[in-house]
Amino acid sequence: MERYSLQEAQDHLPQLVTDARQGKTVVILDGRGAVQLVPLAAIPAPRKAGSARGKIKMAPDFDAPLTDFEDYMK
Repeated sequence: MERYSLQEAQDHLPQLVTDARQGKTVVILDGRGAVQLVPLAAIPAPRKAGSARGKIKMAPDFDAPLTDFEDYMK
């Protein structure tokens, strides 16, 4: 595990990113705690509002009282 101060990490960031991509553990210490550089397998796609439109169907009786709870509704 390689440990670097925040200043060292800023000075050598491109190399540290390369090391992390190659599987090395890179830890950056800043006096308040520590962080670890880890590679992502894939970058998640950004979400788009309305992208599920038309894909979700709701039953006509969705909000109708359930027969299992009739005893509680009296």
